[in-house]
Amino acid sequence: MTAPHAETVRPDQDARAPAPLLTVRDLVKHFPISRGVFRRHVGAVRAVDGISLDVFPGETLALVGESGCGKTTAGRSILRLIEPTAGDIRFDGVDVRALGGEALRRLRRQMQIIFQDPFSSLNPRMTVGAIVREGLTIHRLAEGQAADARVRELLDEVGLRADVGSRYPHEFSGGQRQRIGIARALAVEPRFIVCDEPVSALDVSVQAQVINLLEDLQRQHRLAYLFIAHDLSVVEHISDRVAVMYLGHIVELADAVALYREPIMPYTQALLSAVPVPDPTRERQRIILSGDVPSPANPPTGCPFHPRCPHPRKDEACTRLVPPLEEKAPGHLAACIKQTPTAVSWAEQQAAGGTSPPERVMPSSSGA
Repeated sequence: MTAPHAETVRPDQDARAPAPLLTVRDLVKHFPISRGVFRRHVGAVRAVDGISLDVFPGETLALVGESGCGKTTAGRSILRLIEPTAGDIRFDGVDVRALGGEALRRLRRQMQIIFQDPFSSLNPRMTVGAIVREGLTIHRLAEGQAADARVRELLDEVGLRADVGSRYPHEFSGGQRQRIGIARALAVEPRFIVCDEPVSALDVSVQAQVINLLEDLQRQHRLAYLFIAHDLSVVEHISDRVAVMYLGHIVELADAVALYREPIMPYTQALLSAVPVPDPTRERQRIILSGDVPSPANPPTGCPFHPRCPHPRKDEACTRLVPPLEEKAPGHLAACIKQTPTAVSWAEQQAAGGTSPPERVMPSSSGA
C-alpha cells in the first residue's frame, strides 16, 4: 500500500520566490542484477528509488545520509554521468533527459561536479594547467594566450600560485588537488555544481579551508550547490537546506536551522544524536539504531526505515504503508506516519494493521 506523494517545496517559497534552477521529480536509478551463463535478469539494486528535490539559484542544498544510501548515485544521475532509470530532471526549464549529443554537451557547461577523491579524479599524465584548460578547449571558451591567462586566473582564485600549471597532480597534497578539481569545475563558468563529498578525504584543518573557499566562490559567482556529505557538522556550516536520504529515499527535507534544531524523522534524530557537541559540560542523548542497513537489492516493504526505527509508536502499519514526504511544520517535510501531523489517517493505519496512534516524539536534546 502506498500513501500519496507530496511535492518537494522550498520553505520560504511564495509568489515572489525565484524559480528553481534545478527540479528533480521521482528520480529512479536501479542497477540490474544478472546471473547465469545467459546473464538472466533476476533483480535490481534500488540505489535511488523515486526522489524529488529543487535547488534554487545561489543556494546550497545538502544531501546527507549513511554510506550506500544513494547520495552519489543521485548526484551523478542528475548530471547524467550515469543514465537514470526513470524520472524527470529539468535545469532552468530544460528537460535534461531529452538532450543528447551537442545539446547535452552545451548544457554540461552549466552543470559541473567536484569529485570526492582528489587523487583519482585528476589525470596523472596531464599537467595541472592542461587539466584546468581542458574544459576551455572542449567548450571553445578560450585559446592560446587567452586560455593560458584564464588558467592562471582560475588557479589564483582557488588559492594556488599561477606557476603551478606546469606541475603534475602527484606533486600536490590532497587539499591542493581538491583546489585543482574546483578550478577545473569553475573553468567553464557553471551555474550549478554537484559537490560529491569534496572534503571527506581531507584532514580536518584542510576541510575548513576548502569549505570556506567553496562559500567564497558561491558568493562571487552566485553558484548553486548540491552538497553531498555524511559529515553533519560540515553540512551545518555550509548548507541552506538539508535533504536526508535513507535507502534510496529522501526521508526529511527542511531549512538547515530548523532541521538541526528540531529533526522530525526518527532516522534524522539518530544521525544528529551522533554529532559531537563542542562543549564538555553538555551531553547529548545518543540514539543507537539496532540492526544493519537493509540491502537496496531487497528493501523492506512499507517504510524503508521501519526495521531499525526506534519510534515508540512503530507498529504493523509501518511495514505496509509507504510514508509520504509531507509537511510536518511550515517548510519542513518528513516521511513518517507516526510523527504528527500526517495525511495518513488513523483509520488508514488501522486498516493496515496499526495498533498505536501517531504521536510526535522528539529526542530529549536535539539542539547542537
